[in-house]
Amino acid sequence: TAPANDADGRMGPMITCKVPLMIEVLEQIKAGRFTLTDKYTYLETDSQPGTGTIQRLDYGAVMTVKDLITMMIIVSDNTATEVLYRMVGGPDAVNKRMDTLGLKTTRAINVPSTWFPALRSAPTSEQFYRDGKSPFGFSTAREMGTLLEMMERGTLVDKASSDLMLGIMRSQLYRTRIPRYLTGYTIPHKTGDFLPYVGDDVGVLEAPGRTIVLSVFTANHFGSGEALENAIGLVAKEVGDYFGY
Repeated sequence: TAPANDADGRMGPMITCKVPLMIEVLEQIKAGRFTLTDKYTYLETDSQPGTGTIQRLDYGAVMTVKDLITMMIIVSDNTATEVLYRMVGGPDAVNKRMDTLGLKTTRAINVPSTWFPALRSAPTSEQFYRDGKSPFGFSTAREMGTLLEMMERGTLVDKASSDLMLGIMRSQLYRTRIPRYLTGYTIPHKTGDFLPYVGDDVGVLEAPGRTIVLSVFTANHFGSGEALENAIGLVAKEVGDYFGY
C-alpha cells in the first residue's frame, strides 16, 4: 500500500481499472476489430454479481458495445466488464496497451468471473482483503491521472474517442465521493470500491477556464464505508475550492 500523498505508490484501484479497459475497447474499435453499434445478446453464463444492472435483465436482452461501455462506467456493471474483457482478449490486452502509453504500474489482474469466486471461497470478505491474493488490478494516482489528462487533451485513442469517454463518465450515477460537496463543476469520474476496505474515485473537475484532474485512492480502511466516502468528498471540496478561489 502506498503511503499517504505518494502519487506513484502502487495501489489497488479496484474497479477504476474499468477505465483502462474502456480505453482498450475503443483502441480496438479504432483498429476495426468491432464497432460501437455491434450487438451483444445477454447470456446467463456472462452474468456477474456485485455492481451493475445487466444481471437483473432477462436473458436474451440485446445491447450494443456502446451500451456495455456505458453500463460498465456509469453503474460499474460487472457483467458488461466480463463481456468487454472477453471481447478485447482479456487483461493482457489492457496491460499491453498501458505499456504502450508508458504506464508501467497500471495492471488489470482479474476479471469478475475469477475475482468473485475467490471472494466467495474466503472465510470472510475482510480476510479476503487482508490476504490480498486476488487483486482486481493495480495503478497509481499519477498514472490514472495521466489517463484522464490525456482524455481531456483529446489524445487518448483519438479526439472522438476521448470525447466519447468523457461524455460517458460525466453521466456517472455514483456521486457520493468526488462530486459530493462540489458545485460549479462538471465532473466526469469513475469510482472504485471494496467497501469498507477500499474506496476510490478518479475524475476531472471541469469549469470554464479550469480543468483539474483528481485521483483519490484509499486502502486498509476497516471502519465506516460512509465515512470513507465522506472523506473523499471533503478532499475534493478542498481541491475545488482552492482552485475556485
